Amino acid sequence: MSSQLENPSIDFGSQTKIITFDCYGTLVDWYEVLTREAAMILDAHDASDASAESIVEGFSIHSKRLTADKPHRLFKDILRIGFRDAFGEFGIDANRDELDRMARAPANMKPHREVPEALRRLKTQYKLAIFTNSDDDLIAPTVERIGVPFDYVITAEQARSYKPSRGIFEYAYRQMGVAPEETVHVAMGMYTDMKACHELGLRAIWVNRRNEDGNPDWQPYTEVRDLRGAADLLMA
Repeated sequence: MSSQLENPSIDFGSQTKIITFDCYGTLVDWYEVLTREAAMILDAHDASDASAESIVEGFSIHSKRLTADKPHRLFKDILRIGFRDAFGEFGIDANRDELDRMARAPANMKPHREVPEALRRLKTQYKLAIFTNSDDDLIAPTVERIGVPFDYVITAEQARSYKPSRGIFEYAYRQMGVAPEETVHVAMGMYTDMKACHELGLRAIWVNRRNEDGNPDWQPYTEVRDLRGAADLLMA
């Protein structure tokens, strides 16, 4: 993992009023839950030519296309269609119940171990917001399970726009009544979040939980391993 000091010119404390977060993956166990659910479906179909990881990666690819389509689809429908296509690439015909289970999976996601404590620290100094590519009813139980109150929860359903589109960010700033430069965005998503932050000129912290390679075309962002690292930077 590259050093946090790669971008020493980023001043996270100056002007900052609200810390905004991606939710899935950044705050809760997105990949872990989806991989477990996909593995159960593969076992039910006795499929040996595909791995659960490849199914989730296939969904990620399909979701980029589906979230860019117009008119706007609910995220639960994107989950159904994206996983239908991801399983289909391996010749697996997932049935309606199985796809519904994938669509409901985000509601069962739990926070990563360090997340509640890190959020409680940040809440002593900042307001907190979630910007999520999700639906209102799908994200509600997940936010409740995190256990730390957020001042704002902005969904793609409300904005009628998915990250990395600037639409959801611009909608969020209007709802919160702040300028973009009064925020710092914290996220695990390189394509969905760091790309948008680069294009919008936002201060950003990339939570690299999976030890992945970043994209230098979407800098500047500062890289940390988990939310504790992000809180350390922001509370400094």
